[in-house]
Amino acid sequence: MSQHFDPSSRYGRRHAQKLQRATATADDGGTATAERDPDEPFVGWRFVRSRRWLGYFAIAVAFAIVCALFGMWQWDRRNEAVRQNEQVAQNYEHTPVPLDEALPTASSWNDSQTWLRVSVTGRYDTDDQQLVRNRVHNGQPGFEVLTPLVTADGRAFVVDRGWVPTGNAQDAPDHVPAPPSGEVTAIVRLQPSEPRIPGRTDPAHTDQVQSVTLSDVGKKVDTPIYTGAYGQLASESPAPTEARPLGWERPTADTGLHLSYFIQWFMFAVGGFGFLAYLMVQEFRNLNQDDPEERERALERQRRKDAKPKTDAEIEDELLNAGR
Repeated sequence: MSQHFDPSSRYGRRHAQKLQRATATADDGGTATAERDPDEPFVGWRFVRSRRWLGYFAIAVAFAIVCALFGMWQWDRRNEAVRQNEQVAQNYEHTPVPLDEALPTASSWNDSQTWLRVSVTGRYDTDDQQLVRNRVHNGQPGFEVLTPLVTADGRAFVVDRGWVPTGNAQDAPDHVPAPPSGEVTAIVRLQPSEPRIPGRTDPAHTDQVQSVTLSDVGKKVDTPIYTGAYGQLASESPAPTEARPLGWERPTADTGLHLSYFIQWFMFAVGGFGFLAYLMVQEFRNLNQDDPEERERALERQRRKDAKPKTDAEIEDELLNAGR
């Protein structure tokens, strides 16, 4: 926008001085540095080189880095959820694999085998049956029932037959349904041995354990057991004579809100720089409010603002103020 000033006015003289200094600098090849008139109203963007604004910029960069780290953490969690969903889809209804093929040795295990259906044949050892404490179902405390299934080679595979509630009068189930007797073929879904729970000691009951930590379960079973994995029961043949413990529902294929959180964290990072830019523009306008060019820009902003239709809230405020 072309600007016109009265040469005899105060701002006209200052504007002419700015043009003269700019011309002198250009004539010197851009090497001359004009000294700023103490009364010069125009500051420009030089304030951003101050120590204070460099500090603001450093804070914005640090904030962006923190947001990016949290964002990538959410991205990693999303990828892990996607991997788990793909694994469930691949293994949950897989044709049962013989136990000796899936786990060639007692300590064999690979994370890709989680939820893989496996077939195992043997006889349940109810004398060494264990109960896993503090297992909650629909908000109700209870136990999971671990029953060793002794195979023909003399090694036991631990089968988690399901969940039973805590008893009404004691810290143990009122009743644990018995497994089928004789030779049984069980279809199970593999799960890795659980880690020990920090700070929790072994229960006083000899038939209870704090978690499905197979090395601890093995200490309470007379027969050597598979220590790499155990199985959540899917079905067994022949069927038991009484209803078996409560089983498990198929895991839901859900990645949660990790992708949304990932996007939000990076929006926060960008927003930090946006807020810094807003503060920078506001300080520029405050420091240069006496400059004729900036005054003209401020008037133009005000004209555009006044030209906008008023909102209902603004009209209501004007009516309230007029009635006072």
